[in-house]
Amino acid sequence: AQAAEKYTQYKEEERIKKAQLQALRWRSVDQQIKDKEALIREAEVEYEKSQADHQHIDTSLEKLRIEYSELNDQFNQVQGKYYGVGAEIGRTEQEIQHQTQRNEQYQRDLAEDQQRLREIIEQIEADKEQLAQLQLELEEIEPLSGAALTTEKTSAEHLANAEEKMNHWQQEWEDYNQKAAEPQQKAQVAQSKIQHLEQSIQRLRERLIRLEREQEGLNFSSIEEEMAELNEEISAQELEFESQQEQLDRLAEEIENIRESNRARNEQIDGLKSQLQAAKGKQASLEALQEAALGEQDDSFQAWLQENGLSSNSRLGEQLQVESGWETAVETVLEPYLQGICTDDLGPILNPAQQIENGRHSFLQRQATATSQAEANADYLVTKVESSVDLGAIMFGVKIAESVEQAFSARADLKAHESLITQSGLWLGRNWIQVGKSQGAQAGMIQRAQELESLAQEIEDTEQAIQQQTQLLEEKRASVREKEQGRDEKQKQLNELNKRVGELKAQSSAKQVRLEQFIARKERIKNDIEEVQEHQEVEQEHLAEARIQLQDALDSMAQDTDRRESLMRQRDETRLQLEQARDKARQDKDEAHHLNLQLHSIKTQIDSTQQAYQRLQAQQQQAQERVETLQANMEDNLEPQEERKARLEQLLEQHVEAEEALAEARRKVESVEHSVREQEKNRAQLEQQSHTVRSKLESLRMEWQGLEVRRKTLQEQLKETQFDLQTVLNNLDEQANEKEWEEELQRIANRIARLGAINLAAIDEYQSESERKTHLDTQHEDLVEALETLENAIKKIDKETRARFKETFDKINKGLQQLFPKVFGGGHAYLELTGDDLLDTGVAIMARPPGKRNSTIHLLSGGEKALTAIALVFSIFQLNPAPFCLLDEVDAPLDDANVGRFCRMVEEMSESVQFIYISHNKIAMEMAQSLMGVTMQEAGVSRLVMVDVDEATAMVAV
Repeated sequence: AQAAEKYTQYKEEERIKKAQLQALRWRSVDQQIKDKEALIREAEVEYEKSQADHQHIDTSLEKLRIEYSELNDQFNQVQGKYYGVGAEIGRTEQEIQHQTQRNEQYQRDLAEDQQRLREIIEQIEADKEQLAQLQLELEEIEPLSGAALTTEKTSAEHLANAEEKMNHWQQEWEDYNQKAAEPQQKAQVAQSKIQHLEQSIQRLRERLIRLEREQEGLNFSSIEEEMAELNEEISAQELEFESQQEQLDRLAEEIENIRESNRARNEQIDGLKSQLQAAKGKQASLEALQEAALGEQDDSFQAWLQENGLSSNSRLGEQLQVESGWETAVETVLEPYLQGICTDDLGPILNPAQQIENGRHSFLQRQATATSQAEANADYLVTKVESSVDLGAIMFGVKIAESVEQAFSARADLKAHESLITQSGLWLGRNWIQVGKSQGAQAGMIQRAQELESLAQEIEDTEQAIQQQTQLLEEKRASVREKEQGRDEKQKQLNELNKRVGELKAQSSAKQVRLEQFIARKERIKNDIEEVQEHQEVEQEHLAEARIQLQDALDSMAQDTDRRESLMRQRDETRLQLEQARDKARQDKDEAHHLNLQLHSIKTQIDSTQQAYQRLQAQQQQAQERVETLQANMEDNLEPQEERKARLEQLLEQHVEAEEALAEARRKVESVEHSVREQEKNRAQLEQQSHTVRSKLESLRMEWQGLEVRRKTLQEQLKETQFDLQTVLNNLDEQANEKEWEEELQRIANRIARLGAINLAAIDEYQSESERKTHLDTQHEDLVEALETLENAIKKIDKETRARFKETFDKINKGLQQLFPKVFGGGHAYLELTGDDLLDTGVAIMARPPGKRNSTIHLLSGGEKALTAIALVFSIFQLNPAPFCLLDEVDAPLDDANVGRFCRMVEEMSESVQFIYISHNKIAMEMAQSLMGVTMQEAGVSRLVMVDVDEATAMVAV
């Protein structure tokens, strides 16, 4: 309560001082505003003067501009006249020059045309001579050409007879060959068939040997033994996994128990910290009250103690030890001396103490050793106090009473210097009574000092308890970390063990798949051996038949040898006669053709020369007419030349006069223009001065406005603090200044700060942090639970993935083994895993068409690769079919036989799936039920054509 009272008192003093400081500041700002207003009025007068000068210059400048405009118009008229005369002179000169150039051009053209006319006449004479020469050559060649044509016809008749004889022999030879070719063809077919059968039998024999060797090499007993060992190891690892899992669960339970204990210990530590915080807050508040009670806030007295070396001496109230329950009584009696300074000797400080002007202060001399009143009469108050100062004289005659009734009853027996006091502080003498507790700063000083000692001990004990609990918590946390590390190691071992079990199971699955593949392969080899043996027996029978057919054909070929030799002699004679007749006919034909070409060439030259002669005659006439025209134009062009030269002289005189008038007009315009520039320069200077004055005026107005706002703000702040400005100004000291008032405010603020404050917000802060920690713990538990759920989900997904992958792989492998022989008409194919772990293993395809033992897919042809891919894709498609299947030119690399197999497979699967395929193969097109294509009936226009095969077939049948 005392602290609150002092706090209120200091706050009120601070509020008054702030109001006075604001009034001082308002007065200073108000004076500044008045000064600024005077400067603003001076700047406004200067600005108005500059504006008047500026207006005067604008008026003069406007008059000069009007004069300049009129002179400029006159100058433009004179300049237009000058330029017009110049343009007329240019046109006249250009006409004279043009006329001269045109006369020169006429002369050049006339000379060229006359030269050309002479050349045309010479060419006409040359063409006449050439026509006469060609006519003589034509008359010589025409009789020779007719005789050559007669000879050519005779040779052609002889050649036709020879060719007829050759055709007759050729007919006989073809008849002979037709009869003799049949046994020869049979012999060739038989030989080819024998060779093919022998090669086929050899391949079958080699394949049979390979199959038998492969059958002998298929030994899967080792795989069965390995699978048995793997299953035993898997069982052992699963038992170990269960054991490790149990240990991990126990360890997790221990960690959770320790964590729960740590959470409780954390709450206990937080409670101790809250208790420590409250105790420290209470201690700070009590210490501030105790300082005020001991008078340590008297700055002048503290400075005096500092000067005399007594600032470290204790006060009486600080070193009293009072029996419990008697604090109020002792404080009531010793109240004037509680702030007293304890010293060893009063003599040295007697004179300096007399210089203290303000306040009342006590000084007490300590004894050589602390005195105790234990031996005194127990009825006196002094027996309840222990101190280094002898309090017997101060507390002389003060007795104690256990109750008020006892005090009143014993009052009559008191002597004049004696008095009684109760524990509650009731103090009475024979004729006086003092009731009530002290209300000053010293009230409760002794009890407060003892409470401070108790608080200090409580704080120390609490800090030790916090330290012990924190140390224990750290030990438990270290234990948790150690156990968590062990748990992580166990979890890691468990994961490795789980991984090992998965790997072993994957290896077992792979071994099982491989065993099944070996068994299936052995069965396929057995079937292949039987098939090869049957095929070999059939090929042996075909080979014997082919050899019999070859012998029959050789016997027939021996009987036709004589007839062949006779026909060969007849062929040689007929061929010789034919060659002779063909050479004679070719020579005669070439001679006739040569003469005919010469005759045709001469006639062509005659026609060409006659046409050229006619063109030259026309050109001669045109050249003669052009020469006459040019001569007439030259005579007409000479007449107006003199008139243009006279006109040019007149224009030159007018041009000189216009140039003089133009110079005079330009001089006047430049004079006025110079005046305008001078006035504009003066106006610019005035504008600069006006701008400077206006900027200064605006700056002053801005400063005045800022001061005005500050003055209003200070007035509003004073109104908010419920002070009247004029009242505060009237009550201000004339010597007051802002610096002293600010220092005084700082001293008051320091006093308020020394009082301290109890941190009541610590409870709310602790509650907020506690709720946050609870929220974080909940989130951590949720994360741990989510992590465990995710790990379990991952394990489950891995298990299901392995199972589904194995199931899908087996189905696709089975489908591939069924479809591959259908596509190739034999052979076999299967899928094989490249790794042991089903989650990251690869898949290899093993394909062997009939008659091949390839070791890599690169040994297959393009068609075989395509068919293998088709078999694999269709096997996958069978596993998860869709309503539609789109095939884009899948049959492009296939031959007709393989296209047929592909089509049969598509037809078989089309019962459950609709196929849309793109193809250029006729066999594949015949399989379709509906055809769609693009045609171009005309250039650049394409059209879609669709045909329903069933409807088209029905229309054709009709």
